[in-house]
Amino acid sequence: MKNCVLATILCFAAASSGCMGYSSKSEVTGPSATGVAALMGSWASTGASLIPSPSTCTDFKWNPTEQTPTSAKGSFSASCAGDLKVSGTATGTLANGVISWAANANAAAPGVTSCAILLAGTAELGVDSIRIPYSGTTCLGPVSGVEILNRK
Repeated sequence: MKNCVLATILCFAAASSGCMGYSSKSEVTGPSATGVAALMGSWASTGASLIPSPSTCTDFKWNPTEQTPTSAKGSFSASCAGDLKVSGTATGTLANGVISWAANANAAAPGVTSCAILLAGTAELGVDSIRIPYSGTTCLGPVSGVEILNRK
């Protein structure tokens, strides 16, 4: 009889454990949690101005397609200093939890010969966004500002 009661209790215990829920929670906070892989994908500015001011760049688009353990590199485009259409490459490098960002590109505009554009800054990676404070030079003068790129 004792064995029958014990077996019944064990059956109820096993059956009821299937009704209980188990959950696990993990949180991704940024580059330290996800590494340089978090930079991969297509990124674009959240909102572009129709005509950027002479001292800013807007309408950033970055599509990293190359990845190493510490960096991501890919095509980059933007509009800078009035009417310069910029295209080239940009690289994000992760070191000690900080993303250094740089773009090397060429720009063209009506009445302006092609010129080199260099932009750089320290990016802040969010879950689906990158905040990029930048500064640099164009053939029309220095530029600086902050762009927010969203994953597309």
